Amino acid sequence: MKNTNTFTAQINTIRRGVGFVPHPHNSELPDIRIEGEDLNTALNRDMVEVCLHSTEDRREPRGEVVKVVKRARTQFVGRIEIESGLTFLVPDDKRMYTDILITEPPKDAQEGYKAVAEITKWTDPKKDPLGRIVRVLGKKGEHEVEIASIVLEYNIDTNFPDDVLKESKDVAQNGHEELTLLPPASADMLTSKGVTRRDFRTIPTYTIDPADAKDFDDALSFSRIENDLYEIGIHIADVSHYVRTESALDKEAQERGFSTYLVDRTIPMLPEALSNDLCSLNPKSDRFTFSAVVTLDEDGVIHDSWLGKGIIHSDTRFAYEDAQKIIDNEREHEAYIPLTTLNTIAKKLRKKRFDEGAIDFDKSEVQVDIDTRGIPTRIYRKTRLDTHKMIEEFMLLANRIVTETIWDDHKKKNTKPTFLYRVHDTPNEEKLETIGDLVRSLGYTFGKRGHQITAQDINTLFEQIDGSPLEGLIKTSMIRSMSRAEYTTKNIGHFGLSFELYTHFTSPIRRYADLLVHRLLMDHLSGTHTTQDKEASDLESLAGALSTREAHIARAERDSITFKQVEYMSKRIGEKFTGIISGVTEWGLYIEEKDTGAEGLVSVRNLDGDYYRLDTKQYALIGEKTGKKYSLGDTVKFKVTKADVDARTLDFILI
Repeated sequence: MKNTNTFTAQINTIRRGVGFVPHPHNSELPDIRIEGEDLNTALNRDMVEVCLHSTEDRREPRGEVVKVVKRARTQFVGRIEIESGLTFLVPDDKRMYTDILITEPPKDAQEGYKAVAEITKWTDPKKDPLGRIVRVLGKKGEHEVEIASIVLEYNIDTNFPDDVLKESKDVAQNGHEELTLLPPASADMLTSKGVTRRDFRTIPTYTIDPADAKDFDDALSFSRIENDLYEIGIHIADVSHYVRTESALDKEAQERGFSTYLVDRTIPMLPEALSNDLCSLNPKSDRFTFSAVVTLDEDGVIHDSWLGKGIIHSDTRFAYEDAQKIIDNEREHEAYIPLTTLNTIAKKLRKKRFDEGAIDFDKSEVQVDIDTRGIPTRIYRKTRLDTHKMIEEFMLLANRIVTETIWDDHKKKNTKPTFLYRVHDTPNEEKLETIGDLVRSLGYTFGKRGHQITAQDINTLFEQIDGSPLEGLIKTSMIRSMSRAEYTTKNIGHFGLSFELYTHFTSPIRRYADLLVHRLLMDHLSGTHTTQDKEASDLESLAGALSTREAHIARAERDSITFKQVEYMSKRIGEKFTGIISGVTEWGLYIEEKDTGAEGLVSVRNLDGDYYRLDTKQYALIGEKTGKKYSLGDTVKFKVTKADVDARTLDFILI
């Protein structure tokens, strides 16, 4: 019999037409599974009313959707297919399990074109939803069409409203006028439009960023104040000085949440008049900052710190590679001593962080080089330089100082701060044990079976795999087994970084959360901050929305890379490559090419000479007659046999 217990929840669906919702009574229990015939037209991320069935004699609870309370979306991007005179849109979203029947297709809705369709009616779950074409994008596979598909799929707006552009132009003009009226650099305090700032313009200051960067959020200043003490300024663009609460700029930035970095373009959170100019810490220009100044010795021990508004004049803009060359070889360069000292201190901070339990998740990222037509010319794994790690370390330090300052001051007053934290929950023990079984099957040690896995166990594993072909695979599996880092007003610490207190403060040009933290910090420093229940509730709601948006943006960025990986391989059909087996399933082997990171499938049907069965304990496909074994992590040679740019899939065959 069915249980009459009903509740409302957000549903997640998969391409096979199955849905899952969290258990309403116990988060430790498995998600409730809803079969296709019980979805009642519910789509991924819809809010639905669910009836929980009896769970007797079932490890996995089951349920059915009573009704859809609220649609998460009604518009979908996909390709047009025409069958028996009927026009359908096949959605790109792999969690969308049904095609959309287009009732009145426009003339330009051609077979093989990409389009945006809107569901207009769907009352019978046994039939396809009815819809209309909102916009035809163009022929599938073309660069601009596919990038537009990604942008629209994740609801990323490439254009700013007219009122936002006008406001940004006015703000930029007034901001530049304010900068021109500043007195000469004096290494003292100055006041501009009622804001008191510390003047850092006489201190050597540098920005270090990717070679193609246009928006510079952060800069480092360096000065020796005693033989063994250094004053390091971590200067962050003072976006909050220009983007005021409830302004058109602010509302637009909040809606976007983040800048988006696709393979061929940046879609900024703020208009370029601010992101690339007034707010950006451009070289040879006076710029307002929110600064964290730290006095440290060469061992990275903090002796003092200061937080407040500042003004800088960046002497030089370095690409990471250029700064690294100076550290490695150019002892006569005027920046050699500052950069090498900063690098030495950063290494001490990094070592201390890992000694205290931080996890070394460093893994190479994929870089895609494209020509003027958008065609990928080279795909490779980027090298992590010391300069990358140096900048990262000082940004982490600034984020900690901000959070600890807020926390400590409130602790002295015996009050609880309303603040935005960046948290990372402890891993799920069951998922970690699954990873443990995986890595042990590959010949590595990982904690003690049946005992709680610690951060030290994870780092010990990472030391074992350092430089091996399995490094990327295992680190990716480990990351996927953990909770995502997120924003919240409820501090639980950051497991991955091993920080009890942490926030995001250092990238306000490209992350709205950082802009919020700047405002909260300024209210705190000026003594104007008051804690109110509604304010805390509103901030928590916004934190949740930003965490969700962050995940969407990350998927869009990954999709753009996958598109180029498949396109790159589509020009190399029949060529030989080397890769590592990155996945083993009953239907075949997934292989990741060692240089490009492109992943494809070797179908079990194409494993010649035997019948292969999946051995879940050994993470392998094993031939029944020959005993031939293909295991997770094996290095193999293969050829590309097929590339479906539209579906973003590759087919390989072993050689």
